[in-house]
Amino acid sequence: MTKLEKELVDKFGGRLRTRVNGILIKDDKILMIKHKMSADRFFWNVPGGGMKYGFSVDQNLEREFSEETGLKIKVKKFICAHEFLEPPLHAIELFFEVEQMGGELKMGIDPELHESMQLITEIGYLNLENLNLIKNEEKHPLFWGIKSLNDVGKWIGYFNFENNSIK
Repeated sequence: MTKLEKELVDKFGGRLRTRVNGILIKDDKILMIKHKMSADRFFWNVPGGGMKYGFSVDQNLEREFSEETGLKIKVKKFICAHEFLEPPLHAIELFFEVEQMGGELKMGIDPELHESMQLITEIGYLNLENLNLIKNEEKHPLFWGIKSLNDVGKWIGYFNFENNSIK
């Protein structure tokens, strides 16, 4: 296990986390962040992160967007819930449509991690063609095989995509 992988397990593993995620679509492109998960594994997802006790969903998502992207957002409608289970990581993820209210897009940080262990390696708006060029194992399952960014607004309910390794 690399130092980065150990850091991820120590900070986020072995417990159930609640995460909030924001879907920001602008000019037919979706804002995505590339995370370094290990020396040879990357993971693309929309901005988001863990809920902090005592703060609302809106407050947590606004904080995560600010930390990771530099953008100020407004949380709009709830889209769906997803269970992410790849031990030792386990999270219930809540996805929301968001609207940009201000700020300048920049690659941010994860303040829970030391500066030498930062995960974010790239940030940007991806069109559907570029999103589909990313291998499925390197992006969140909600974005596997979508045919249109309009599909995002049609997700309703709970998903787990059989991603868990515990049977």
